[in-house]
Amino acid sequence: MSSVPAKWLVSAISASCLFAASHTAIAQTAPSQEDSRLYDIATAPSAKRLNQDVQILVDFGTRHTLSQTQSETTGIGAARRWIEAEFNRISTACGNCLEVITVSETVQGKRIDKPTEVVNVIAIQRGQTDPNRVVMMSGDIDSRVTDVLDASSISPGANDNATGVAGAIEAARVLSQYKFNGTIVYAALSGEEQGLYGGEILANYAKNQGWQVQAVLNNDMIGNIAGINGVINNSTVRVFSEGVRYVETPEQAKQRYFSGGENDSASRNLARKIKSLVDQYMTNLDVMLVYRLDRFGRGGHHLPFNKAGFPAVRVMETNEHYDRQHQDIRTENGIEYGDVIEGVDFDFTAKLTALNAISLASMAWAPAPPTQVEIKGQVAPSTTLSWAKTQDDTVVGYRVYWRLTTEPEWTHSRYVGKINEFTLKNMVIDNYLFGVASVAANGNVSPVVFPGATGAFF
Repeated sequence: MSSVPAKWLVSAISASCLFAASHTAIAQTAPSQEDSRLYDIATAPSAKRLNQDVQILVDFGTRHTLSQTQSETTGIGAARRWIEAEFNRISTACGNCLEVITVSETVQGKRIDKPTEVVNVIAIQRGQTDPNRVVMMSGDIDSRVTDVLDASSISPGANDNATGVAGAIEAARVLSQYKFNGTIVYAALSGEEQGLYGGEILANYAKNQGWQVQAVLNNDMIGNIAGINGVINNSTVRVFSEGVRYVETPEQAKQRYFSGGENDSASRNLARKIKSLVDQYMTNLDVMLVYRLDRFGRGGHHLPFNKAGFPAVRVMETNEHYDRQHQDIRTENGIEYGDVIEGVDFDFTAKLTALNAISLASMAWAPAPPTQVEIKGQVAPSTTLSWAKTQDDTVVGYRVYWRLTTEPEWTHSRYVGKINEFTLKNMVIDNYLFGVASVAANGNVSPVVFPGATGAFF
C-alpha cells in the first residue's frame, strides 16, 4: 500500500480543519430558532378564566352597539366599563404595566340610525426598546340577534364575540407577566355588527399616534367546535389574510403583475408566521391558512386595518354553526337557535388564545421586520436580496427565505449574519419567491418580508 506524502496529508488536515472551523463559526453565529418562554406561554391561558369572563359578558343581556349605556348591569355601556375595570385590575397586578384608555367617535350610518358613540376599550403594554412598533390582538364587544337594529332583545353573543374579547383579556393576563421590546395592544372593539366602526376608529387613532402597526390579530368567534356541517373538531383553526394589499396603488399593481407577489402581502406573511409559531410551540392545534380576506362574501374587523395599510388577519374557528350566529334565541322544529354559552368549548378558546399569545410575544420580542427590501437578478444565474441597514441593537442578523412559486409556505431559509445584502448563488430569480426576516439573539424572528411595496410591513 502506497503512503500519502506528508505535505499532502498536512494540507488535507489543514483544509479539513478550516472547513470544520468555518461551519463552527456559522453555527455559533446563527442564534437558536427557539425561545423556551413561548412553550410556557402556550400553556398559560386558562379555560376556567375564559369561561368566567364570557359568562360575565353574556350576563349583560345584550351588548348591541345601540343598547343602553347608563345601566350598570345591562347593555354595552356596562360591558365596556367591566372590560376597562378588568384591564385595570390586570395592570395593578403587574405594577401598572398597562395603560388603559378608551378610543371613541360618534357615528351614524346605515345600521346606526341615530348619532351613537362607538367606544373601544384598549390596554397598551409599552415596549421597552421599540415602543412605537405595535402588535395587536382584538375582539368585538357588541352582539346582535336576527334584526341588526334590535338593541333590546336578549343577545348573549357568547361565541360571537365574547370569546374574542375574553381572549384578549386573558392574553393580557398572561403576557403582562413579561417585558417586551415592542408594544402589545389588547383591544375590545365596538360597532362591528353595525359596520366595522370600532376597527376604523382604532385604525385612525393608530395612524394619528404614528404607531408602526406590524400586526393585527382580529379574533372573531374562537369558541365553537361543532359545525353546522356535522363536523366536531377542536384541533384546527383558520387564519384568513388578504393576498393583494388593499392600499396597493395602480403603479404598484403594475410592478407586481410582472414580478409576482400576489400571494405575499405583509398580511399573508403574518399569517404564515403565526402558523410557523403554532407548529413549533403548540400541540394538537393545526392552523389552516385560508388565502382570502375572509369567509366568502363576509367581513370582519381586520378589514379596517387592512384599509389603513396595516398587516391584519382574522383568527377564528374552523367549523361554524350558523344556527348560533345572529339569531333570536328560540327553538323551531326541534332546532335550537341562538349564540348561548352552552355552544362554547372553553378548552378550544384557551388554545386559540394561546395562539395569539405566542404570536404577540414572539413578534414583540423579535426585531422589526426589515425595510426597503429589494431584489435583483434578471437574466442572471444568481439572485441578490438587499435591505436597509438598521440601528436596532436587538438585530443580530438576518435570515433569507425562498420557496417554489407553487408552494404555499416558506420551505427554505439560510442565516446570513448582520449584513444588508446577500446573493444566493446559482438560484435563478425566475423560479422562486424570496424574502428576508430580522433575527434576534433570543431566538425570535420577524415575519418574512417579500421584496418591494408588495410585501412591506411599514
